[in-house]
Amino acid sequence: MLNGLFNSTTIPVMEQVVNFTEARQNILAGNIANLNTPGYEVQDLSVGDFQERLAHAIQCRRQPEVYRSPGEPTDPDEPTELAEVSKDPRNILYHDKSNVGLEFQVTEMVKNQIQHNMALAIMSNQFRLLQTAISERI
Repeated sequence: MLNGLFNSTTIPVMEQVVNFTEARQNILAGNIANLNTPGYEVQDLSVGDFQERLAHAIQCRRQPEVYRSPGEPTDPDEPTELAEVSKDPRNILYHDKSNVGLEFQVTEMVKNQIQHNMALAIMSNQFRLLQTAISERI
């Protein structure tokens, strides 16, 4: 019952965005920490690839579910498309050995932080709406 309640909101989607932006922030911080390290290869996560897989997972979510009898449990071992969004190791891109400037890395970190904060704000609002609906205070 609770899974259906949460899955009808944007909370699972925002959870994936928060997880992605957190992982990317760690990688970008590592790039800045190692900018002057000889031979260090700058790393990043592919934002475009993540967005494509997230869009595909959202489309799969919108498709009608298989009818189940009331009370019939769903298979908890069956992975959902949304759960698989951040599990693909192909996200890590190794750029050429050129040294990316500090300004570029900081700009990417700021954009990533804004996306992270937006996802957290949306999740927070969704939880408040659910709390209001459950407590029946309108």
